[in-house]
Amino acid sequence: MKITKSKQKNQFSNLLFKLFIYSTLLFVSANAIAQTKISGITTSENGKIMAAVEIYNKTSGTKYMSDSKGKFSILLEKSGSYEFLFYKDNYAVLEKTIATSDENIVIVLNKITNLSEVVVSKQKEKIFALNKLKDIEETAIYAGKKTEVISLDKLTVNKATNNTRQIFSQITGLTINESSDGGLQLSIGGRGLDPNRTSNFNTRQNGYDISADVLGYPESYYATPTEALGEIQIVRGAASLQYGTQFGGLVNFKLKTPSKKPFEFTARNTIGSYGLFTNFTSLSGTKGKFSYYTFYNYKQGDGFRPNSEFDSNNYFGNINYQFTDKTSLHFDYTYFNYLAQQAGGLTDVMFNEDPTQSNRTRNWFAVDWNLFALRLKHKFNSNADFSLQLFGLDASRKAVGYRSNRVSNPDIVGTERDLIIGDFVNWGAEARYLKRYAIKENTSAFLIGAKYYQSRNNGVQGPGSSGSDASFRIADGEFPFYQNQSNYTFPNLNLAVFGENIFKLTHNFSITPGFRFEKIKTQAIGSYREINLDLAGNVILDESINEDNVKDRNFILLGVGLSYKPQKTIEFYGNISQNYRSVTFNDIRTVSPSQVIDENITDEKGFTSDIGIRGQIGNKVTFDASIYGLYYNDKIGEYETRNPNGSAAIVRFRDNIGTAVTYGFETMFDWSLNKTFFKQNDNFLWNLFSNIAITDSKYLKSDAPNIEGNKVEFVPLCNIKTGTGIGYKNFMSSIQFTYVSSQFTEANNSKTDVNDNTYGIFGQIPSYYVADFSASYKWKKIKLEAGITNFTNNSYFTRRATGYPGPGIIPSDTRTFYTTLEFVF
Repeated sequence: MKITKSKQKNQFSNLLFKLFIYSTLLFVSANAIAQTKISGITTSENGKIMAAVEIYNKTSGTKYMSDSKGKFSILLEKSGSYEFLFYKDNYAVLEKTIATSDENIVIVLNKITNLSEVVVSKQKEKIFALNKLKDIEETAIYAGKKTEVISLDKLTVNKATNNTRQIFSQITGLTINESSDGGLQLSIGGRGLDPNRTSNFNTRQNGYDISADVLGYPESYYATPTEALGEIQIVRGAASLQYGTQFGGLVNFKLKTPSKKPFEFTARNTIGSYGLFTNFTSLSGTKGKFSYYTFYNYKQGDGFRPNSEFDSNNYFGNINYQFTDKTSLHFDYTYFNYLAQQAGGLTDVMFNEDPTQSNRTRNWFAVDWNLFALRLKHKFNSNADFSLQLFGLDASRKAVGYRSNRVSNPDIVGTERDLIIGDFVNWGAEARYLKRYAIKENTSAFLIGAKYYQSRNNGVQGPGSSGSDASFRIADGEFPFYQNQSNYTFPNLNLAVFGENIFKLTHNFSITPGFRFEKIKTQAIGSYREINLDLAGNVILDESINEDNVKDRNFILLGVGLSYKPQKTIEFYGNISQNYRSVTFNDIRTVSPSQVIDENITDEKGFTSDIGIRGQIGNKVTFDASIYGLYYNDKIGEYETRNPNGSAAIVRFRDNIGTAVTYGFETMFDWSLNKTFFKQNDNFLWNLFSNIAITDSKYLKSDAPNIEGNKVEFVPLCNIKTGTGIGYKNFMSSIQFTYVSSQFTEANNSKTDVNDNTYGIFGQIPSYYVADFSASYKWKKIKLEAGITNFTNNSYFTRRATGYPGPGIIPSDTRTFYTTLEFVF
């Protein structure tokens, strides 16, 4: 054993040494480059100094801002002419070409009064076109990766309830678990990845982790309210090199930035079907070097099914201090809690009879979330950026309810309920350094970073009270021989070093290799009770079994991205990246009557790849088309079988099923019809979009019976979203149609039994379609929004749950109406 440990230490040391050498060689290759400068002042048409004017370098895609005296100074790599865009609210966007030889530059912005919503949208469209994820953004590299950005200001959708189907409508290939809880949780997947609580993505807010435990329990019980968002950034699987090991990639929710005014107040109130009421109130402003943004969001509703009421509170505070033009400090605090009654799942027979019914009256779910983050940003010069982010989480989630795997069984008051309590305490630090340098006058960049992450979480399962209320106490004395009992502590430690380098070999071609070294140590320390009763209810076995499981591993992930830009607005991209997913708390010890987990379950390994083309055709069409592949080894999944623990019950068995591959074609285009046919009408806006994903999959090999050759679960062949937006003056509207073909929920591809009136956890998710309409009208500082979601009143579902909020079929919302009134002062 000593020899083995010594050998592991030597291997670990060798890995770190190789990473150090590799990083050093890349860094040494960076050379100093000569710099030149463009400087000037921003004013209004009457000569008044204008502070905080946003300045975009269209040539490089970087962003700047004029200071409190209207002055700006921009360091550039070489002499020449550059295209700039200048923007400030209530002023016309100014596009100007400036040469480095120009002196005493004065930028004059013209004020526009009585701006219509259409004109504002067209103004912002120019900004958003520049605000996509560039090859380099602050201390991050995105060259050669499949990236997508949702600009929330451009959307006319139901933001009050975080309607995922509408918000993510132009993101290709996503599958969604829909629920009726007012958008309190986000559940998206794609490319054969389980959508449940977005657990296959690295989920962040303003760049820091927000899930329960990044490695041990990567589920997100908190979803940033859409009304507070500026944009959502999505980077597919190749994001593993910078943001983690996951197959899905990155989802980063960027909150709105502080208003440039000293004070801005926004209030939004929404009412809707089934008792929905939400309030969103925000305060924002900038005074000198200090700025702030804060909001409070309240939601309540009854849900479209009985026993599905919810109530939530969400507070966020952000303060920023700009010490100098080069150094700034930012602090975020997020508080979120909610209590929701869960209507439970249905069998196929129950769903076909009445999808709005519920036979569970005692199921409750509660979340309490506290997030902290402190960010330091520093520019050593125009070519060297540093960031340090400290973040932490103190949170809990509690669930209590009657969870018989026989969904049709009655829920009787006086019987025990299953109680699960999870407490999550973690913190971490992530540092990044990015250096730009020149290779034959072409800008390349080197990124090196490190992350430390530590958590100590607790999970308790046992008997809940026999009542109907939202009581989350262990009822040991009431049910001393309850079978599902455990108490565990999960200490986790993660150390990571990552690096990437853009080698820009010509002005239009770059190669971006990268690596990520991971040290992951996960533990499960605790005990569970094994209790067996005879048919008369007598105890024949009552034993507490102690466990101390340790999984300690070190590995390197490698990847490379390619980017070729034959024109300024067209890019061919390709990437391949290794991925990894560790087993979670639920994979170690959580008992569910509908699910059994193999005690020898291990981590997933594999890789993702993309090849595509994206860009713009003129200023009329934006598009992205790609083919992709995901390869999984030891893929974790579920299949239907008899309980291997001796019971005759049919369960979903969770295990490393085997080797699988998912592949497909994804395309998205957005066509500006007004720019094509109505160029002269500034007050008219009309766009058409289409988002199509064609996906296939296969289990290449498996030791489990009757799995090899089957389709991978959660992979619909067709996933289509299409729609149009029309605006005239202050009126904006959008209509969207969604179609998703059928998909399997287990690896053995069980067919749906429409006569099943027992379980509801087996079978397919049938194909479905949904149509949504939203509209808004603005008058001065007031905006009225309204819409109908699922206006065809289609009955469908997107999930067969094995645990909470089921088990069984979880129906999606019927037709719902909403109206929002907004005031901005």
